[in-house]
Amino acid sequence: MNNLIKPLETGKLKLKNRLIMPPMATAKAEKDGSVSKAILDYYDEKTKGGYISLVIIEHSYISMQGKASENQLSVAQDSLIEGLNKLSNLIHENGSKTIMQINHAGSLARTEITGKAVVAPSVVVNPREGDVIPEELTVEQIKGIVEEFRNAALRVKAAGFDGVEIHSAHGYLLNQFFSPLTNKRNDQYGGDVHNRIRIHLEVIKAVREAVGEDFPILLRLGACDYKEGGSTIEDSLIAAVEFEKAGIDILDITGGLFGFIKPGDKSQGYFRELTEAIKKVISIPVILTGGIKEPEAAKSLLAEGKADLIGVARAILKDSTWAREAIENLS
Repeated sequence: MNNLIKPLETGKLKLKNRLIMPPMATAKAEKDGSVSKAILDYYDEKTKGGYISLVIIEHSYISMQGKASENQLSVAQDSLIEGLNKLSNLIHENGSKTIMQINHAGSLARTEITGKAVVAPSVVVNPREGDVIPEELTVEQIKGIVEEFRNAALRVKAAGFDGVEIHSAHGYLLNQFFSPLTNKRNDQYGGDVHNRIRIHLEVIKAVREAVGEDFPILLRLGACDYKEGGSTIEDSLIAAVEFEKAGIDILDITGGLFGFIKPGDKSQGYFRELTEAIKKVISIPVILTGGIKEPEAAKSLLAEGKADLIGVARAILKDSTWAREAIENLS
């Protein structure tokens, strides 16, 4: 049997199959971050026929200070909700569910793009793109960022999406708090893993209070830095348990500070050791991504219990018919 076509139900989210399109930055938004015709056309092409059960929209900035790049999608203002609603409606009409990923870039932001100071948990150059010395966030500023995540999640819900994903991976702000390489704080937000995920738990709480109990909240976790002194799978096992307790509905697992790669491993589903370990300590569904190009590989990873949902990114980016062929032809 093709277990890719097996439905999944979390209680809050019903998915008709196990195939996810994970977030991939397109740089197709308008200059002000609003939804463009190019964005609508892109997601229309990728979701035609509804073969992908869930589309997670590319990372979208929650504030100008948190903007990562030019032509990045924004959820920073209420005026953007109308355009975002066109995007959610289009994907729904094509037959897929859709969730928006919300993000603050932290030390991966650039003043020449944002017009704002670059901020981070600590005065540490980001190892992913290291040339800017950020300012250390005060506790008061951290509270403000938590509120910005809350407001962004409210806009996502108002725009008709099926849920929201909090981004804590690939070297962005929440991931910077999670990693000991970039979090050198001596207060309640630094030190052991429980302190390093304090901001995550505050964001989850604020978002949950804003969107209500029935609205799905996902979290994308950069579960390992694969570098000495960085975050480890042991950290992520502790974090995963706390995130489930805090109300996360699905955990989306990927790489940490250094992005969506695993050094020295190009096998299909190269984060499977992380997802397999995390699945053993939580009961909520886990998404596995990472170099999956062939439907057979997706099927095998599901059959082996490595994850509950499979994210296929680059293969779908390259070939918009990939999902249809995977669902229809794999037996």
